[in-house]
Amino acid sequence: FLCLILSSLFNLLTSFHSYSGDISALSPAVREFVEANVTLCQPDSIHICDGSDEENRAILTQLEEQGMIKKLTKYENCWLARTDPRDVARVESKTVIVTEDQKDTVPTPVGGGVSQLGRWMSPEEFDKAMTQRFPGCMKGRTMYVIPYSMGPVGSPLSKIGVELTDSPYVVASMRVMTRMGKSVLSALGNGEFVRCLHSVGCPLPLKKPLVNNWPCNPEQTLIAHIPDRRQIVSFGSGYGGNSLLGKKCFALRIASRIAKEEGWLAEHMLILGVTNPAGEKKYMAAAFPSACGKTNLAMLCPTLPGWKVECVGDDIAWMKFDNQGNLRAINPENGFFGVAPGTSAKTNPNAMATIVKNTVFTNVAETSDGGVYWEGMDQSLPEGVTVTSWKNKAWSSEDGEPCAHPNSRFCTPAGQCPIIDPLWESPEGVPIEAIIFGGRRPEGVPLVYEAFNWQHGVFVGAAMRSEATAAAEHKGKVIMHDPFAMRPFFGYNFGQYLSHWLSMADRPGAKLPKIFHVNWFRKSPTAGFLWPGFGDNIRVLDWMFRRLNGEAGAMPSAVGYLPCHNSLNLQGLQGKVDLDELFSLNQEFWQQEVQDVRKYFTTQVNDDLPNEVARQLDLLQQRVKQM
Repeated sequence: FLCLILSSLFNLLTSFHSYSGDISALSPAVREFVEANVTLCQPDSIHICDGSDEENRAILTQLEEQGMIKKLTKYENCWLARTDPRDVARVESKTVIVTEDQKDTVPTPVGGGVSQLGRWMSPEEFDKAMTQRFPGCMKGRTMYVIPYSMGPVGSPLSKIGVELTDSPYVVASMRVMTRMGKSVLSALGNGEFVRCLHSVGCPLPLKKPLVNNWPCNPEQTLIAHIPDRRQIVSFGSGYGGNSLLGKKCFALRIASRIAKEEGWLAEHMLILGVTNPAGEKKYMAAAFPSACGKTNLAMLCPTLPGWKVECVGDDIAWMKFDNQGNLRAINPENGFFGVAPGTSAKTNPNAMATIVKNTVFTNVAETSDGGVYWEGMDQSLPEGVTVTSWKNKAWSSEDGEPCAHPNSRFCTPAGQCPIIDPLWESPEGVPIEAIIFGGRRPEGVPLVYEAFNWQHGVFVGAAMRSEATAAAEHKGKVIMHDPFAMRPFFGYNFGQYLSHWLSMADRPGAKLPKIFHVNWFRKSPTAGFLWPGFGDNIRVLDWMFRRLNGEAGAMPSAVGYLPCHNSLNLQGLQGKVDLDELFSLNQEFWQQEVQDVRKYFTTQVNDDLPNEVARQLDLLQQRVKQM
């Protein structure tokens, strides 16, 4: 009898969880979601996040005490995190979409093999992976319940998620990157939400020591999306888009599937407002692969007098046609998760002004006077100030390796940006008149061209190619296909995605934006970049602006409409620009481009390629032959 009492008492104690926050105040669906995963993950306690300043200070203090972050005394409320060197980027090889039918996720590549357009996992494999990873994975830790809104709370364009995580670093970062806390639970009521479960995969007590006090389990990392259940499950990584599940996981992979079903677009695009000297304003969205200048363009400082650029968002756009046929866009995020290396007072002064307070830096270098440092910052260090690298080692410029990881980041509130657009949180969104595609193309691709029509523009997005970047695990500067800058982020079959884009032209009364392609990165064989870039990119936006008004000249070419001679405003441009070289179209290069794109479409998209996209490729080939 005594044994039975002791056994019952033991079971009672081991099943007890302390709650911070009122779980009874949660909707039945949220409460069921929390309780089911408490049973699965077995945390020691549960904390329901309210998003308050007091809570944030407590989280940051806890992270500091655990050695996961360090206060940067040079700035106001800024912090530095150093990760385990095995956990520094998105892991596309371990990121999957779970559907019953593989073809719902990815086209079937010719000859079999692994698709370059996403990775599929069967429900049976996923259930097995869950069983291997999640039971007891939060032992000794706190489960944080993060209710968050993607987009302004209450906007008809916004969606709500609830993330369960055992990482206080994720809590601190999600508070910056999303609208998080009590107001979201009030807005949710009994409505629908995306279920997000995340664990670093390191139950306590630890079986092996941590590197940089950064818990992760790289051998078991898995980031899974189950669109039919509106569910995201992430295990083993504490880094960036692998753990901040509102970002790429929700805002692109899950949202793109929701957008297909509901008739809108969820895209990897910045949004900016451009005002000309006459005071006329237009909004544009632009899709570039990560680390190709999205944040720099979103926060552009124009070199042309009288022009103004304001930032709505630097990474993601959700766009929906309104009753008047305008394509309206919101930035579903609340912060910037920007690549630090290359960001400087020259390349992006507005970003540098944004990040000096309330910012979490990850994997940048630290200066001995309590500041941050990275490659391309273009600031000389004061005499006597030393640098500690992202690997927590003394560093000097002679070391032969970077002081900051190439994918190091700043996580900072968007509202602090000096040029944040007055309508950046407008519930109805801003009207998009132009869509811009682009990437890093060191040769062959002109500075700017305009698509002939919507269908041709969809083809231009589908055929996008760019040098690989440090945001994922790819190495080397190979030219990769990155359609719509969405290759790592498609939530469903890319062929169906193209059909969805093409279908926008069939909407009665739809005012379709013009589509452009830009390439800031074309190089001379001998003298580096042909175009100065940065603030001078306003000259390209000026031409687009005037094209939207029917005021700027353009001439047809094999690839699209190119600016007429003298139609780019080069007034006051520092240095000489070789426009002939910048806009030259080499027939041999474009013949190879057509061949490469055709091979990609044939092998990767296969019979899911829409006929209209195939037709546009044939038309390009014919135009190239006539060059």
